[in-house]
Amino acid sequence: MEFRPCIDIHNGKVKQIVGGTLNDSGAKENFVAEQDSGYFARYYKDLGIRGGHIIMLNRAGTEEYEASREAALKALKAYPGGLQVGGGINAENAGSFIEAGASHVIVTSYAFSEGRINYENLEKLVAAVRREHVVLDLSCRKKGGDYYIVTDRWQKFTRTKLSAGLLTKLEKYCSEYLIHAVDVEGKAAGPDEALFSIFREYIDAAEKKGGAALPVTYAGGIHTYKDIRELKKVSGGRVNITVGSALDLFGGKLSCGKILEICK
Repeated sequence: MEFRPCIDIHNGKVKQIVGGTLNDSGAKENFVAEQDSGYFARYYKDLGIRGGHIIMLNRAGTEEYEASREAALKALKAYPGGLQVGGGINAENAGSFIEAGASHVIVTSYAFSEGRINYENLEKLVAAVRREHVVLDLSCRKKGGDYYIVTDRWQKFTRTKLSAGLLTKLEKYCSEYLIHAVDVEGKAAGPDEALFSIFREYIDAAEKKGGAALPVTYAGGIHTYKDIRELKKVSGGRVNITVGSALDLFGGKLSCGKILEICK
């Protein structure tokens, strides 16, 4: 299990928000940092933590997005090769973020159209930056007992269900998965452990065939060290985790150092 930290950026500032509340008018905020994005990037670099994700939360094409983009570039410059970046990514701009120092680009909405997977866009993205630089964000919300992937800043349900079979099917378009449990994101109410049955099924199927599943990073609701230990046990240490608003960096109580110890 690896700890993958985050730098969420909204209107050019590093923030932690409550999942599902983000829209053009703003969002319910848990924390707004006084430090800039470069500070957090350097902090993760000093700890030797790789694979953290920068998420630009504004809608692409707006002045606010440009402010967030500049902040993202500042973080990438501070920790070249150590961070991933997502938010408004497409085949046309993905290469510029890789050139700026991102190890991977993270894609959600660009991979979907009219509620379904857009394989043409995925092929364009892979052609632009190669699959080893692509992370698919398959963040989801529960509806009718199933988990459906959500796009457009987690506001729009697609018709695509998250499943082990889907993760296997999409492997040729990416090198990792990032999955936020949006219903519990930012609420410090505990993780959505039910999602881990999907992760286990995916990983077990790959191992049964003598192969290896792509890395999966889970985010959402983790707010105690007990949560982390339990998820490590539930996943057999085979799923990575993200902790956001519960970090002492963002006004919470958990330290990166202690989390790294538990994840070993």
